[in-house]
Amino acid sequence: MSTENIVDANRHTLSSYIMLKTKDRDLALLMTAMEIACKNIARAVRKAGIAGLLGMAGTRNKSGDQVKKLDLLSNLFVVNALRNSGVCAVLVSEEEPEPIIMKDDHHGKFCVAFDPLDGSSNIDCNVSTGTIFSIFEKKTFAPPSASDILRPGKEMIAAGYCMYGSATELVMTFGSGVERFILDPSLGEFIHAGQQILVPKKGKTVYSVNEGNFQKWDPVIQAAVQNYKDPKDGKKPYSMRYVGSMVSDVHRTMIYGGIFLYPADKKSKNGKLRLLYEGFPMALLVEQAGGIASAGYFKGKVRRILDLVPKSIHERCPVILGCERDVQPVLKAYDDYKPSQKKPAIESKL
Repeated sequence: MSTENIVDANRHTLSSYIMLKTKDRDLALLMTAMEIACKNIARAVRKAGIAGLLGMAGTRNKSGDQVKKLDLLSNLFVVNALRNSGVCAVLVSEEEPEPIIMKDDHHGKFCVAFDPLDGSSNIDCNVSTGTIFSIFEKKTFAPPSASDILRPGKEMIAAGYCMYGSATELVMTFGSGVERFILDPSLGEFIHAGQQILVPKKGKTVYSVNEGNFQKWDPVIQAAVQNYKDPKDGKKPYSMRYVGSMVSDVHRTMIYGGIFLYPADKKSKNGKLRLLYEGFPMALLVEQAGGIASAGYFKGKVRRILDLVPKSIHERCPVILGCERDVQPVLKAYDDYKPSQKKPAIESKL
């Protein structure tokens, strides 16, 4: 009998993989809860059109974004699953104005921040969306509080995202590389894909950015993007790919290479993406995959995203991430750039 089309029986489920690699039962429980939430969200996204779940909910979240019906439902799925896991102490959601603190007699050791449905502004036109999350471990025996999660990103013990596209895929790091788990609908399980994700050192020449904000950027970013389109060294121009869903754009960047930018600008001086549940998890994933993740020139100097320390749960940050070939020249241009300088000499460096 041919085994060509049969799933390898030695492949691990998400839970068995966590136990094998980390031996942490509480972490396995946490990720089982997240897995259930993601499967519920995936089902809701697939049925949104026929279940009346498209469109606005008529409210705005703490960040000022309009909330979709699926945002609210996805938030409920994640909050309820993590709360009932019994292993969490603090939860931070994009859709909740304040942190959710577990009761003293019912809290565990993990602090989790998440965007329940990234890219939901595009959900009505069937664009890929996702759930992004970061995981910290509580460091004290004191009652849980927001301070337990307001820590540098480099202190995360795990991070990941679940992407709802042509397949439902969970991408995770536990601090030693980036793993892929694909939802097998026939089994109802996330199955380990077998190979780690590595950002190609010489991947596709692709840049990903909302170019409609060009006039608001600082001169370094403007010069970089202009050079992608019209290289001064005579090389072939880069292709531009921008979905507007961070999960989709970063996933493509990690798989194919290139650079993703969501820089600060004149309107959003601290950037637009949220640090705890967008900047931190994506930065850890990209670095673990061999790429670079930077906030660019931020608060007086070039900063690594994972070194930032949030002061509030919905704090924002600029994001520049991707392969070293494309990110490093931008950071070098920032090192040489003076804010008073009108035209940075970036063309010769990219």
